[in-house]
Amino acid sequence: MRGGEAIIKALKEQGVDTIFGYPGGQVIPFYDMLYGDDLRHILVRHEQCAAHAADGYARASGKVGVCLATSGPGATNLVTGIATAFMDSSPILAITGQVPTHLIGNDAFQEADIMGITMPITKHSYQVNDVDLIPSLIKNSFEISSSGRPGPVLIDVPKEIQEKELKKYSYSLIDTPGYKPTTKGNIKQIRKACDEIKKAKNPIILSGGGVIISNASEELKTLSNLIKAPVMTTLLGKGSVNENDEHCLGMVGMHGRKVANVSVNKSDCLIAIGCRFSDRTTGKIDEFAPNAQVIHIDIDPAEIGKNLEVDIPIVGDAKNVLKSLVEELKKDSSKFKSEEWFKNTKSLKNKYIPKTTYNHCPLKPQEVMKEISESLNPESIMTTDVGLNQMWAAHFHHAQKPRKFITSGGLGTMGFGFPSAIGAKVACPEDNVVAVTGDGGFLMVCQELATIKEYDIPIIIALLNNRKLGMVYQWQNLLYDERCCQTDLGQTPDFVKLGESFGINSLRVSNPGETKEAMNNALKDGESILLDIIVDENEFLPMIPPGSCITEYLGEYKLENE
Repeated sequence: MRGGEAIIKALKEQGVDTIFGYPGGQVIPFYDMLYGDDLRHILVRHEQCAAHAADGYARASGKVGVCLATSGPGATNLVTGIATAFMDSSPILAITGQVPTHLIGNDAFQEADIMGITMPITKHSYQVNDVDLIPSLIKNSFEISSSGRPGPVLIDVPKEIQEKELKKYSYSLIDTPGYKPTTKGNIKQIRKACDEIKKAKNPIILSGGGVIISNASEELKTLSNLIKAPVMTTLLGKGSVNENDEHCLGMVGMHGRKVANVSVNKSDCLIAIGCRFSDRTTGKIDEFAPNAQVIHIDIDPAEIGKNLEVDIPIVGDAKNVLKSLVEELKKDSSKFKSEEWFKNTKSLKNKYIPKTTYNHCPLKPQEVMKEISESLNPESIMTTDVGLNQMWAAHFHHAQKPRKFITSGGLGTMGFGFPSAIGAKVACPEDNVVAVTGDGGFLMVCQELATIKEYDIPIIIALLNNRKLGMVYQWQNLLYDERCCQTDLGQTPDFVKLGESFGINSLRVSNPGETKEAMNNALKDGESILLDIIVDENEFLPMIPPGSCITEYLGEYKLENE
């Protein structure tokens, strides 16, 4: 068995059914061995999209997504996707070709030090110098990528290693000294947290992406109902709690729901689970939850106390810690003191529901998002790009289950939405998948229309077209005295003609009600479609200016009762 064949066999033994890749000179031996194999390979049209598709596959399925590229520019094109996965704790394995070992360091054709380049954005990296280690390296990479706080792992394989014969195909799991993630919370810390929760009159829960990663949504719901604490989420935490539930306040932070921002600053006990308190969540850190005792649960000890001072740190897997927390709280039969607070936050939520009407031309983005959301069932997956389209989706699409809302949070990668939808659909072929994107982000990856056409991957692309780089355009209007520089994308291309040139059904939407009708028809037909939805370029969500307290909104919501 040769090295490339060992890679294929080892991947299949780890449960891999699909890889996303793009051939090149230094991976020709691997592709020659892939010829005729039943491991599914999806040929993307740009390597960055292979990484994003693997990422979408991972987030939708909970399994490790795999991408592949050649050396040099192929490998460096993966970098943005690897960094995106790293920032959002998504488990992917990136396999790259490399020039032959004897040429490494000689500036050979298409040589790049991809291990050095990706060192800050991977959990671990390997360069294979012994072909017999391939099975162990693959197995080890899957363990590292998916355990603890998940993240990307890279394996760099020189060309001649792919062609060498193994002496013996065997696993002997390579030891990783120091890599022993803590999964169970310290019982003393859990009991301290229980004491604070019992005393609290205004407790609130902040649910991050770690709740989804650890499959802890049921435990989260149990805790919320038990202690009568409302739940708000980070952007990556959307779907960790059913957003239609009365106790869910929506997203918090710079672009968050007003009810969540107001409530967290009134709380006296903040229970944060699987989040990192990014600047987009907290705003001015000194004025975030100023009166609250902060309980922070996270599997990564480096995140606790990194951005926000914490009163009770608990290191461990969210599911395990929440189970223990609930068990301890149930031992005390005394009533919690938060019933009145729970009622008040529900009332405040109703007060601050943003207004949506259905009679505007050009269309209001919130109107469009409501129509999209109403067309989908709870099992449908929505991926988003980055920018205003992402924020409209975060506000007006209510995710009801985990792993059904997929977006780029930490890195904020334009172009993520469409290729991640490809990965999500491949991972969950029975689920409807809609990619919400803007015209700016979509143009960065529109070549993947060829991928969904050639592989018959039915995705609905809801393109919110305002002919602007919307988020930057909003900031320029609100914060830079309307000096709008280089954010007008002009009238090129005609997206309907672009879609049709790839053989994709394409439709322009410009009137109220047409979005929902087009969505319903697309879902019924089960085919890919590109919806070019013309939206108002001057419609913005209220936001918190950078460095401000999260209750200091720039722009105000129009409310239902106004």
